[in-house]
Amino acid sequence: AAATDVFTAIAEAPRREILDALVDGERPVGELVKVLRMAQPRVSKHLRVLSDVGLVTCRAEGRRRLYRLNPERLRPLHGWLEKYERAWNERLDRMDDYLKDLQRKERVG
Repeated sequence: AAATDVFTAIAEAPRREILDALVDGERPVGELVKVLRMAQPRVSKHLRVLSDVGLVTCRAEGRRRLYRLNPERLRPLHGWLEKYERAWNERLDRMDDYLKDLQRKERVG
């Protein structure tokens, strides 16, 4: 399932860490190994899954493989989270209104 599903692919923390490491730009595998403090085979395994779902792309530069985040593939996740963000914002707005009401009551009483 991870080979085709963005949600499943990012379910594992090491894969999210790899995406975090790539958010600022392209990196070679060796640099990811150092930054993430993971063994190279483990990083490569996770990169393969992320590549399979299109979350990262790879290009060759000589003998090095450079990986880059493909943020467009996060769009399904963003769309799914939007409805929850609206619900959170509505709840925070209600809490804000409640706190303002309490503050008014304290000033009056």
